Amino acid sequence: MSDLTSDTVVPSIENHTSNGSTNLESAKNTVANSKSNQASELLTHTTDKIADASAAANAVSNHPVTQSVTNGPVAESVKNEHAKTQAEFSNLAASRTTPATPAATGQQLTHYHSFFNSLLSWNNPRASAIAYVSVVAFIFAARYLDILRYTFKITWMTLGVTVLAEVLGKALLSHGLTSQIRPRKYYTVSKQTLDSLTGDVNEFINFFVIESQRIVFTENVFASATAFLGAFISYYLIKFVPLWGLSLIATSVLFLSPLIYKTNKEVIDHYVKQAADIANQQTEQVRQIASHHAARATETTKQYVGEYSHKAQEMISSARGRSVSPTASAKPVKTEPEIKKENIPAYKAEDFPAAPKEEFKAAPPVGEVANSLRSEEEPLIAT
Repeated sequence: MSDLTSDTVVPSIENHTSNGSTNLESAKNTVANSKSNQASELLTHTTDKIADASAAANAVSNHPVTQSVTNGPVAESVKNEHAKTQAEFSNLAASRTTPATPAATGQQLTHYHSFFNSLLSWNNPRASAIAYVSVVAFIFAARYLDILRYTFKITWMTLGVTVLAEVLGKALLSHGLTSQIRPRKYYTVSKQTLDSLTGDVNEFINFFVIESQRIVFTENVFASATAFLGAFISYYLIKFVPLWGLSLIATSVLFLSPLIYKTNKEVIDHYVKQAADIANQQTEQVRQIASHHAARATETTKQYVGEYSHKAQEMISSARGRSVSPTASAKPVKTEPEIKKENIPAYKAEDFPAAPKEEFKAAPPVGEVANSLRSEEEPLIAT
């Protein structure tokens, strides 16, 4: 009992528990304060770095060399060229209108006729040059780059990055990274855009269909002759020139020929006119020679026709004369020498026989007389 009634002090459990919770809270506060201090220091350090970087960037941008490059004549020239290029592309896009002049059949042409006419005529030189360089670059890329293989490579790399980012984000941050940049609404092609695209494709296909028929049926002789020459040369070049080389040559001729003509129009027109004059002179000479020979041939033909018609008439008249007087002798008539009147003896009426008083007998048939005459003229055969 003395032990229970003694003044020994027993430690309180409640006080110990409260002290433990206080120490835990103080430890948490200490850790939180240290983390907040580290975060503030890191933020301050980052802010200082950003400030230093921005100061460095401002110093570089405010440097005289940078100012001379940015605001100098080179920058102004680049800006001007960029503005001109945009304007020319706008003009090229605005040139897609239906031509006022229809085809030879009366059909309306497509708006791609105006577009390609403006593109190939170099009315907008910057746009035409960029188009030519783009086509040439595509030809070389198709020749030296495996485009299909690189397409698959880009596809699997893109899908691999997106899948890996989504999986790692869910594993480490409880939410995927790819899903965070997912758009709120997926992109779709509107019906209006699709109809416009379909109409452009239809016009583009009809451009080639109509133009090929115009070339075949020689609506423009110069264009058809140029196409013939190109096909003829390509027929022989394809034997030893690859397809990409032939495409490159055709593209260069198609784009550069109008440019060469446009830059040397006066000289080319002078020589073309001179060649046309020479051709016209030669054609006129050939025409005159042909007309001269045709006239001579006509005159000769008329002469021969007249001669043969005269001979035919003579033969017909002689045949008619023989049929009228069948008793006439076929022997040539002998011409008696002219007798002078002094040597002609005087005859009396009694010297001539008496005139017949009976009626004339009917003349024998013409066939019998002809046979008798023929028998008299034919010589006798010696026995």
